[in-house]
Amino acid sequence: MIRRDALDQLPVRTALPALRAALDGPGTAVLCAPPGTGKTTLVPLDLAGLTGEGPKRRVLVAEPRRIAARAAARRMAWLLGERVGEQVGFTVRGERRAGPRTTVEVVTTGVLLQRLQRDPELAGVDVVVLDECHERHLDADTSAAFLLDVRETLRPELRLVAASATTDAEGWARLLGGPEGAAPVVEAAGVSHPVGVVWAPPERPVRPAHGMRVDPALLAHVAAVVRRALREQTGDVLCFLPGVGEIGRVAGELAGMDAEVLQVHGRAPAEVQDAVLAGGSGVRRVVLATSVAESSLTVPGVRVVVDSGLARVPRTDHARGLSALTTVRASRAAGRQRAGRAGREAPGVVYRCWPEGEDGRLPAFPDPEIKVADLTAFALQSACWGDPTADGLALLDAPPAGALAAAREVLTAIGAVDEAGRATGRGVRMARIGLHPRLARALLDGAPEVGVRRAAEVVALLSEEPPRAYGDDLAAAWRTARRGGDAYGARWRQEARRLASAAGEPSAGSGAGAGSGRTGGGGGVAAASEDAVAGLIAALAFPERVARARGAGSFLMASGTGADVAGAGTGAQAGWGHRAGSAGDGGGSRLRDAGWLAVAVADRPVAAVSARVRLAAVIDEETACAAARALYSSGEEVRWSDGDVVARSVTRLGAIELAARPLSAPDPGLLRDAVVSGLRREGFGLLRWSAAATSLRQRMAFLHRELGAPWPDVSEAALLERVEEWLGVELGRARRRADLARVDAGQALGRLLPWASGDAARFDELAPERIEVPSGSRVRVDYGGEQPVLAVKLQELFGLQESPRVAGGRVPVLVHLLSPAGRPAAVTADLASFWRDGYRSVRAELRGRYPKHPWPEDPSAAEPTRHTSARLKRG
Repeated sequence: MIRRDALDQLPVRTALPALRAALDGPGTAVLCAPPGTGKTTLVPLDLAGLTGEGPKRRVLVAEPRRIAARAAARRMAWLLGERVGEQVGFTVRGERRAGPRTTVEVVTTGVLLQRLQRDPELAGVDVVVLDECHERHLDADTSAAFLLDVRETLRPELRLVAASATTDAEGWARLLGGPEGAAPVVEAAGVSHPVGVVWAPPERPVRPAHGMRVDPALLAHVAAVVRRALREQTGDVLCFLPGVGEIGRVAGELAGMDAEVLQVHGRAPAEVQDAVLAGGSGVRRVVLATSVAESSLTVPGVRVVVDSGLARVPRTDHARGLSALTTVRASRAAGRQRAGRAGREAPGVVYRCWPEGEDGRLPAFPDPEIKVADLTAFALQSACWGDPTADGLALLDAPPAGALAAAREVLTAIGAVDEAGRATGRGVRMARIGLHPRLARALLDGAPEVGVRRAAEVVALLSEEPPRAYGDDLAAAWRTARRGGDAYGARWRQEARRLASAAGEPSAGSGAGAGSGRTGGGGGVAAASEDAVAGLIAALAFPERVARARGAGSFLMASGTGADVAGAGTGAQAGWGHRAGSAGDGGGSRLRDAGWLAVAVADRPVAAVSARVRLAAVIDEETACAAARALYSSGEEVRWSDGDVVARSVTRLGAIELAARPLSAPDPGLLRDAVVSGLRREGFGLLRWSAAATSLRQRMAFLHRELGAPWPDVSEAALLERVEEWLGVELGRARRRADLARVDAGQALGRLLPWASGDAARFDELAPERIEVPSGSRVRVDYGGEQPVLAVKLQELFGLQESPRVAGGRVPVLVHLLSPAGRPAAVTADLASFWRDGYRSVRAELRGRYPKHPWPEDPSAAEPTRHTSARLKRG
């Protein structure tokens, strides 16, 4: 029996007429409804005609998370007075509860993508509701793009709703409306329960979160705020934390408290999730949750929210080939969503664990996943959809070109797409397995080598990273999962069965984990140890992360990035996100002593040079080379190293040097390239620069600056660009630094003078190295500054009426007039003006100091001299 009383209390009912009209008209709509209004539960039931109004339709609701999909289906079934699987059902990865009567089906966005790839028309589906679209998950954005494509090309009658409590309504309206104009935006009034805000920042500064690290002092503070909230408020407490590790730590801080402490996250057993969402039994509860509890869920009894202000999001380091979760400040939109959990059923309070002054500086919305995440799976989905470049997809944000190019390189390397980016048959199969393409590759290529079931078991471990307690040794974690009875082990066995079936193993009653013998395929290491199997599968998934030891727990990955293994038992205690070594298997210490590793999970802390290994398997060189054979190379390597040319024959696995021997007769072209590389790196100081050579370069630079062509640019960059032209002969003979040190830079540089045009003959005229002054001396001109400088004793210029000029008379020389002792007395570019106005003061100052030198009253008419007055008289 339909629970009419509950349905009538949902505020979104007032927006239903407008929503129906929008779908009956343009066929698309954006639904904005605050938390607790019933958008996730009443709207699908109404659109399906299950509440007694409107025609019967089949509705598909897409949720970003499995926990939300199950909860939404359960709530709708309860409203209809039924069990899940009748008129309302759900499908998530590895679990389906739906039947022939199912009219409303709740799925994850990942499942929706799989269905669209198999059946682009979505036969039998009348309406698709994309819930919580504000979270901007990549699967949700991709699903929206595919659905809009379906509406445009195959099924214009398919109705589409983008629903959220906090979103960019205008952006979604433009996207869904397309060229015909924006889609209607339907808004529902929220529940009128107020939520008060209590600002509860730490008393002492805490270190900002980075990578997977959260300052333990902040977690201790969050636990203290939870205790305070229990004292000050009534009702249950919902506390938001970034990840499973932080939930465990805060749970430990709350041990012994007079309340039931529950943990809700994506890895929590379904029974625990169900118990939390079913409500308490009179005992006050503290629910510690990740962002899975932000939306689509009502946790009964919650009147208080404690918000740590942190979230965990995916980030990809494309330069190093590392993808990992990282901890960031939650957006203001997420903060509103979290606070709204306290007001779903009655007035509530949110305690925010950061200063009020920082709130306005938080990002308005979370970063779209398409901007920051690994795009390999997206690129494969797009290629399978028939749009390899993704240019034709209607997306709120375009994928970054660099990230998409990196994704296509991976897909090409594993055979998922051809050179044009089109999906191959192998790529289509990978996409339909429902795994990241790397893991799908490891499953398909590993199964013939080690057996389908063993490959599936290891890939299942990699698809959902094991708990920290399992250790950082992949093979040891595999053994722990197989013998363990915890919630992770149950999910792992279920996923391994699914993957074995997808890889082609017939269904077997024994299930995953029963035995380790070969169950499919032949050859390879099918009879090898579990360590070898785990290593091969991990290496097939991440070939660029095979790593060779370089001492003391430090490794070099084939990608060129360093990787460090934590000491046994040091990681988790230090709070750095490392895994503690698992008992009996050696954990981190075993990995530290390995010669080679296949690194499955690694991240690079902020400002760290090397990555941290979080999950890896011990392998040997043969396995590394087999799994990463696309990175294997052998050839001559001539390069500039440590100030010299090194010529060797080298065999490499990516950045890892496997073997090398000296080359006695290296390729001349490679030698020249290496020398040029040395010049680029260390500069032309490697050559011999005499005073004459330096002067020549300065004179050439002066003429280029003042007259331009045909006088050449002799800056560092220009000389490097024309290095073959002026230094080619010497480059051909150079083998090492000492050879370059013997090269006369001036002689080589002279080749750049414009000899062909004949202008080189005027070089000494336009930029003379020396100028003859009235005394008969030939004085060197300094071209090293902005203006040529002639430094000469004042008496040697007597009788000279005008300052000398160079560059064909265009540029006056700056004259530095020196005292008889060679010290500067005056500076002028206008000698006539100096004789007339400045000479008298210089004469008055220096005449008494240098009485033996002539100081005539009229220097313009005096005889120039290099000598004293006495010598002049004797002469």
